[in-house]
Amino acid sequence: MLRNRGWLRATLVWLVVLLAIILAVVFFFRTPSNTQQVTVSKMLADVKADIQHGQTDTLLVGSDTLTLTRGKNPVKEIATINDSFDATTVLKDNGINYTDSHLVLQYEQSSSVGTWLNFLPDLIFFLLFAGLLIFLIRQAQGSNNQAISFGKSRARMFMGNKTTVTFADVAGVEEAKEELREIVEFLKYPDKFSALGARIPKGLLLVGPPGTGKTLISRAVAGEAGVPFFSISGSEFVEMFVGVGASRVRDLFDQAKRNSPCIVFVDEIDAVGRQRGAGLGGSHDEREQTLNQILVEMDGFDTNTNVIVIAATNRPDVLDPALLRPGRFDRQVVLDRPDIRGRVAILQVHAKGKPLEPGITLETLAKQTPGFSGADLSNVLNEAAILAARRNKRRIGMSDLEEAVDRVVAGPARKSRLISEREKAITAYHEVGHALVARMLPNTDPVHKVSIVARGQAGGFTMLLPTEDRYLWSKAQFEDMLAYALGGHVAELIIFGEVTTGASNDIERVTKIARSMVTEYGMSSRIGPVALGRKEELVFLGRDFNEQRNYSEQTAREIDEEVRSIVQEAFDKAYNVLLQNKPRLIMISERLIKEETLEGPIFEALFNQPLENEQYETPSILAGMPQVPRTRPADLGGRGLAAFSDTGKPAALPPPLQPPCDGGQQAETSKDKR
Repeated sequence: MLRNRGWLRATLVWLVVLLAIILAVVFFFRTPSNTQQVTVSKMLADVKADIQHGQTDTLLVGSDTLTLTRGKNPVKEIATINDSFDATTVLKDNGINYTDSHLVLQYEQSSSVGTWLNFLPDLIFFLLFAGLLIFLIRQAQGSNNQAISFGKSRARMFMGNKTTVTFADVAGVEEAKEELREIVEFLKYPDKFSALGARIPKGLLLVGPPGTGKTLISRAVAGEAGVPFFSISGSEFVEMFVGVGASRVRDLFDQAKRNSPCIVFVDEIDAVGRQRGAGLGGSHDEREQTLNQILVEMDGFDTNTNVIVIAATNRPDVLDPALLRPGRFDRQVVLDRPDIRGRVAILQVHAKGKPLEPGITLETLAKQTPGFSGADLSNVLNEAAILAARRNKRRIGMSDLEEAVDRVVAGPARKSRLISEREKAITAYHEVGHALVARMLPNTDPVHKVSIVARGQAGGFTMLLPTEDRYLWSKAQFEDMLAYALGGHVAELIIFGEVTTGASNDIERVTKIARSMVTEYGMSSRIGPVALGRKEELVFLGRDFNEQRNYSEQTAREIDEEVRSIVQEAFDKAYNVLLQNKPRLIMISERLIKEETLEGPIFEALFNQPLENEQYETPSILAGMPQVPRTRPADLGGRGLAAFSDTGKPAALPPPLQPPCDGGQQAETSKDKR
């Protein structure tokens, strides 16, 4: 399509140039404006009259015109004649002596320009007609080519002689790089393997969460081996018309064989490689035919083609078993999120070309980014560079890096957001409640930052910094984590005597973790080590889309009771911690209201600061603030937090979790029931 547009643009340019030349020719060779068109008889009569009056005239005989210049008169008379016109005979027949001294008879020499000017209109018409005909033919050929290329592969080819990505540009996946180095050695030295009777894997499946570098490491394989690299997405095979996808698969592998040794990379292969017979459409839909063609092409390779297929997906659970069998995708390489050493290596790769301030260590940044993928870490450094440039700095500082981490985790800060003093205080006590519970419990991570600056959809956040990468969780860690999550909810209840909707996400997380402890992890002595409920979940994406109940109603009731018991114990633990440290809760919260953000060292210093007696018994920051009415107005019309019954009156909401009566009595009571 782009080629046709370029040809049309060039044709229009040449047509404009041709018209300009024609206009120039017509301008230079046009008939002068100081002429008068007359008949031959009128011209002969004027010649007779001038001779009688003694005036000298000049008669110019041309190939098709007769021009008369009457003395010194600037206006010339022109008459049209044909090829058989004989000037001397006509003058003699009309009684004019052409040898008279008062008449000068001249003959115009023949010129090819005049002849071309005569044919110019016909030539212009012919050229325009020929140009239109050629344009229509080219358009018809373009349509045919598009129809023919509809079944051609749309893979993008990268030549191996232009190395852009190598293994040095990939970090944090050392095991995957070792696996792929064998592929590189086979592509470089195939005789080394064939001499020992070894067969290199025909297909390699890269599996991992999004952003872990599956596409990047495939490009690195092609760059290291120095061979052509074909890249295509799985969705580019499937079209509306049946048979197009299979045709594109055949064309792709034909191109690969012609350019062997080479690598064919299929990204998001789950778009076309889903298990057959799992959906509607029977066995003849387009996706299944495309998958069948892929299976045939991969299993039909010649032994000397040296074509390797690399595919990437984050949904290996939905792939067809025939696609994963030996002979097609022989190996599966898992690319997980990097550990701290991997994060340091990834940061070193992406920090190239970015000037950092002296004293900044990437190890510190790696400790602050647990669970980040390679794409997240690259985004952090890029955001830090953008922030430094926005602040007119020549180097990237630690403040820029920490701000970039916050932007990636929670979103950009919304400092222009206007909130009331009361909501600001509620947010501060909520976040400090989280931080204090985390500081006091033994199985939680250290507090890294507490902030009430709104980011994204969060009004504030408390960030904990893990001391190590964690892959296993114990029951004690879960229990302390639940208490930490309920710390904000409990702090609101202790300080304000009521709770707000700010803890809704915390409560949702607590409930989900407690239910998983009971139904999945076997951490309930009452239920026992039994897996209850079968979940269909998206591997590497962490989402459940279906659950089958394989237990009775009585068991479901016991699960609910056990979940509530676990949540109540976490609530009691958080309540006891905050009630015993209420002065510190008030003191740190008032400091947070003033500064809006407290870093980990400052928070630790405030926590260890000695308190005077009765200095922070009551929150002074709330002095003079208007109190929110404890009763809910009945005239809100269903808006806000009011809930109404069918009679139009405010409906009674379920009571919140109650604080323990005396210390840990409530928790002990719950244990006795268990």
